Amino acid sequence: MRRSFWITLLLVCAGVVVGSLVAEVTAGTPVLKYLSYGLDFGTAAPVTVDLHVLIVTFGITVKITVAHILFVTAAILLGRKLLIK
Repeated sequence: MRRSFWITLLLVCAGVVVGSLVAEVTAGTPVLKYLSYGLDFGTAAPVTVDLHVLIVTFGITVKITVAHILFVTAAILLGRKLLIK
């Protein structure tokens, strides 16, 4: 079970990386522009906490595109196909 988790996690990370690459490459192509359509959400500006001894900055932004969703889904399906014996 641990092996299947790590393989699935690796495939999902690969799906995110390939999806990001495809979204960036197809952004300028009129026919495939829909793959780069997506949403950005998170904190607009980082939140800073100043404790006079330690300054901590928190911030997160997530960008999800159509290509991310397609490639992560494909990676999960591929992982299921590879792990079924």
